[in-house]
Amino acid sequence: MSLSRQLLRKIPSQTLKPYLRSISTAAADSSTTAPSHHNHHQRNHEFLPPSNYLNSWTAPKDPKEAEAKLALLRREYAKKVKEVRKEYIQEMELQRIEKMRKAEAKKEAQRIANEERKAAKAAEKKAKAMEREAAEEEFRKTLLKERREKLEYWRMREMKFSEKKKEKRDLVRRQSSIWIDEKDLEKKTLEVICDAIHL
Repeated sequence: MSLSRQLLRKIPSQTLKPYLRSISTAAADSSTTAPSHHNHHQRNHEFLPPSNYLNSWTAPKDPKEAEAKLALLRREYAKKVKEVRKEYIQEMELQRIEKMRKAEAKKEAQRIANEERKAAKAAEKKAKAMEREAAEEEFRKTLLKERREKLEYWRMREMKFSEKKKEKRDLVRRQSSIWIDEKDLEKKTLEVICDAIHL
């Protein structure tokens, strides 16, 4: 293990956190991307006060005492890391729950929108069907009216035709009453000629 890593392990996490965060916020501020939840969180985050461990190490003369002090520091560092991990896990769990809630809300909104769209389509279909039925009914009525008119016209025509036929028959009957038989034809002709001479 390198010396820098060993030194980093010995420095408590509370000491390193502010520096690491200040570096990450500077990098986030320099970027030109749109502000995200992460950037917003970083800008509004309240940092912990400076650690009292910084520059607090004084090398003791006794190596056993130094070893005990280092063990204590390591134990405290492990406790703090454990706490930070717990906080991180809790935060991630909250974010996951929030994400699930948003996904559920989005799903529900999509379902409602789909139902509304289906209802609108069904209403439009129903309206078109009613319009079509009304048009068909109107067409049926028009056809029936035309048929009635044609039937009426045909009846009138038939009546006129029968009346004409009747008139013709009557005329023929009237005319036939003054018809002359063949045996009386010569006699009548002579009478008409004689009457014409008298005139």
